Amino acid sequence: MSYSIGELAKLAGISTRTLRHYDAIDLLKPAYVEENGYRVYSEDEVKMLQQIMFYREFGITLEEIYAIVNSSEFDRLKALETHYQHLKSEKDRISQLMNTVENTIKIYKEDLTMSKKEFEGFKKQQIKANEEKYGEEIREKYGDDVIDSSNKKFGNLTQEQYERIEKLNEEISEALVNAVPEGKPESAEGQRVAELHKEWLIMVWPDDLYSEEAHIGLAQMYTQDERFKKYYEDITEGAADYLYEAIKVFYNK
Repeated sequence: MSYSIGELAKLAGISTRTLRHYDAIDLLKPAYVEENGYRVYSEDEVKMLQQIMFYREFGITLEEIYAIVNSSEFDRLKALETHYQHLKSEKDRISQLMNTVENTIKIYKEDLTMSKKEFEGFKKQQIKANEEKYGEEIREKYGDDVIDSSNKKFGNLTQEQYERIEKLNEEISEALVNAVPEGKPESAEGQRVAELHKEWLIMVWPDDLYSEEAHIGLAQMYTQDERFKKYYEDITEGAADYLYEAIKVFYNK
């Protein structure tokens, strides 16, 4: 079977430029060259190319490879056997590496599973703590069905969603610290506070509960209930009243 330079290059996964270079340095000559200048390679050249590529894998220079394959002591069968043993050793090494990676993946998945279990327990603790602290007031205001639905939604949060809620809490606090001293709920910073609070509320409230009126009512409760008010006053003095006014402006109320 014969091969053109393009066919051999594709077969070996190298460029035609490389084959031309091998020809130029007499490392791998074609079986013959046609009248039109096209190089043609036979099975012998294919086998020789295999040897050349084998030695190249070891970082041996082309000059050294030329000396090896042109030596009177060069034994092609022995070279192939050596190549085979090298590939077998490489296969064993890769197999061991794959086993190591597979075990690492299993350990990582187990760690993730443990983290998930811990996260589920953490959410239950958060729900319990919130019920103990605010449960009586919010259940009286919104009813058991609404609060149970809200707790269920919180319990179904992914860790990414929970982290976003925590990030929103930080952003709201930071925005209040910056905005409240100016005393302008209608300002861009004040409206940013309201928008952040809306995003937070939509993430923690039941999907069918959110409305403009409900949001305003919640903000009003922050100003009336001492425990809610203290939470915001601990952020910065006047924060609860400011948030209520900013949310009313946000909805043009």
